[in-house]
Amino acid sequence: MKKIFALTRVIVAAGMVASIAPAAFAADAAVKTVAAVYQEKAELSGKAIQVSGKVVKVNNGIMGRNFVHVRDGSGDQATNNLIVTSKDTAAVGDEVVVTGNVKLDRDFGSGYMYPLLVEDATITKK
Repeated sequence: MKKIFALTRVIVAAGMVASIAPAAFAADAAVKTVAAVYQEKAELSGKAIQVSGKVVKVNNGIMGRNFVHVRDGSGDQATNNLIVTSKDTAAVGDEVVVTGNVKLDRDFGSGYMYPLLVEDATITKK
């Protein structure tokens, strides 16, 4: 468990949807709560989602990506923090809308693995 949290400082995400226009991507995304993304993760794997929430942690410039942690007040301790990888960034405390692809069991090697990520996201401040 400690490695999962420590990994937020040293991970990157593969670019899977970089060629999709942001407007088209947002229109196709299902709007979800953070808890719903965790609850429906198997069905959402590989699909575009959209989540609104508050930025609680940011790690910028890690191997070409920014890692942004978003919470919306839903979920419990295990399901209330959505980790997003993006070329965009935001500051802690910003209210944002995140649109990206759900990725499960993302393995970055050296024992670092994320059970759930939203990758290649766009981050828009509200």
